[in-house]
Amino acid sequence: MAPLRVLITNDDGYQAPGIRALAPAIAELGHEVLVVAPMDDQSGVGSARAGMVGRPIRTALEEEGGITYHGIDGTPALAVTLASVGAFGAAPDLVVSGINRGHNIGVPIFHSGTVAAGLTAAGQGTSAVAISIDSDDPDHWATSAAVAAEALTWIVPEPAGTVLTINVPDRPLDQLAGVRHASLAPIKRSRISGATAPTGEPMIVLEPRRPDPVPDSDEALLAAGFVTVTPIIGIREVKDDAAATALAKRLSSYR
Repeated sequence: MAPLRVLITNDDGYQAPGIRALAPAIAELGHEVLVVAPMDDQSGVGSARAGMVGRPIRTALEEEGGITYHGIDGTPALAVTLASVGAFGAAPDLVVSGINRGHNIGVPIFHSGTVAAGLTAAGQGTSAVAISIDSDDPDHWATSAAVAAEALTWIVPEPAGTVLTINVPDRPLDQLAGVRHASLAPIKRSRISGATAPTGEPMIVLEPRRPDPVPDSDEALLAAGFVTVTPIIGIREVKDDAAATALAKRLSSYR
């Protein structure tokens, strides 16, 4: 495989241990690595780029192990956008987002900054891998980095705009149960819940994991020790003009 220019980003910040494990693993494949990620934690921002147009964007720079890490005052989606329009040199051939601390499972992944970075890339015709580790305090970053490297190799010949979201158990590589295609757990399995703060304001909290996950979902397979792989797509139009036809009929009465 010919060397490619690979953008590495995340939503945990450019100094996070996940991205510091991921970037060298991709560089070891012989690719040119460009790291651009938020300066601070941007978890849960989705594909937000609000307030970023028409203003200078503050940046930071660090070197580690021969790799340059660019920090930006913005979101993962902004990092992908900036790299794609040439703000850091040539546009990337591929994007790898992660390694996210904590899993990204179920339909609510559209909230994830990690996953949204991949979808932002796809919207610009670039394939991407979004990779997360199933722990808030991981011990085995190297396992996820190895999985990401293999996934990148797989995605290279696939159609432009292909996106994979991958979740990896926090265990040694030789203790993984295997790799499985996984459906997204349904929205009703979301751990997000509403609560009231002691001061009376509303707040969002995460509930404990629920028992009896939906079989063959990313939630169930990840809990069983499998690497879960789910191809996803971004916004696509439905080839159905029924809504426009109905609206046109309703509006015709105003003429």
